[in-house]
Amino acid sequence: MKSVSLSAFPREMSKRTGVKKVRANGRIPAVIYGRHNKPENLEVTSKDLKNVIQTAHSEILLVDLSVSGGKGKRLALVRDIQHHPLSGQMLHIDFQEVVESEKVTAMVPVETVGEAAGVKTGGGVLEHVLFKVKCRATPKDLPEAIIIDVSKLEIGQSIHVGEIQPPSGVEIIGHKEAPVVACAAPISEAQEAAALESATTPTGEPEMLKEKKEEGEGAKEGEKGEKGGKAPAAAAEKGGEKAAAGAEKKPAAEKKK
Repeated sequence: MKSVSLSAFPREMSKRTGVKKVRANGRIPAVIYGRHNKPENLEVTSKDLKNVIQTAHSEILLVDLSVSGGKGKRLALVRDIQHHPLSGQMLHIDFQEVVESEKVTAMVPVETVGEAAGVKTGGGVLEHVLFKVKCRATPKDLPEAIIIDVSKLEIGQSIHVGEIQPPSGVEIIGHKEAPVVACAAPISEAQEAAALESATTPTGEPEMLKEKKEEGEGAKEGEKGEKGGKAPAAAAEKGGEKAAAGAEKKPAAEKKK
């Protein structure tokens, strides 16, 4: 992989307000770290970085970083670029300083060439399972992309990680049996209609819950009725007792007369 020249400047403002000032001046906050040097805060001109990204052929960027006031150029990989979720504006960049003679690992995108035989003659569908694979190589040997020829792929066949032939000096790391691309059989209209029907058919669970709720409410109302029915009965019993007591007292009063 060829490196691209990029200029950077030391960054003294690291707090939130300082970072906002850096962006207001048309620069992007950055940090560079590595095995042989301590992390250092930097800032990169937004326009220069956009030009580098637009001219790059891959998501992996190898840059010769010229830091103002530093000692020569520093070889680094662009590890991460943070973007604003709404505007897409670049907010922060992570550079990993590397040594030209030491191997590094990076996620390399996978690209396919050719038309699968199963798609061309059998109406199959080419499924891209893995879009990136982990590669290990020296910075200069890292490929911009892993190219896979799928022209011989029939329906029901797939290409796994262990079957990929990497470029010279590159090692692909990962589970060898993991599929990268596969040619699947076409979906019939009946299968598509059945899938659509199952996705739109209600499960009926809310109705069952509602029935259970109604049964529970009926039981509670019955309990309330039983509790409410006890009070009138008790009152009637007490009234009867009072009436009987009054009847017993009347004869005694008549005797006195």
